[in-house]
Amino acid sequence: MTMSFGKMNSFITIVEKQHTTDDEGFKTETDVTVAEVRAYREGRHGSEKWANMAQFSTATDLFRFRVIPNVTVTTEMKILCDGHTFEIFSVEDVKGRGMYLEALVQEVKQSG
Repeated sequence: MTMSFGKMNSFITIVEKQHTTDDEGFKTETDVTVAEVRAYREGRHGSEKWANMAQFSTATDLFRFRVIPNVTVTTEMKILCDGHTFEIFSVEDVKGRGMYLEALVQEVKQSG
């Protein structure tokens, strides 16, 4: 299966938390953009693929995107897409070819 460019129609921002300490010793946490890329987004539904991933029952979405040169995407990062924030559960190299990554994510619901 090849990922056609037309299917990669979501723009995502991959961010990671950066901890800084100001002059008075207060720690602040900010999200720093690691990369902005096009991705294929698939919402959770009753497809066979999702049924086979029962261990990721809390995942709400799947993002597939090209490997980003000099960037290692980890579960410490988050994905921002269409005004929503997603925590990354797992990142896999699609078919082990080093061309595409697949991230299983869960949408972070804003409290309040």
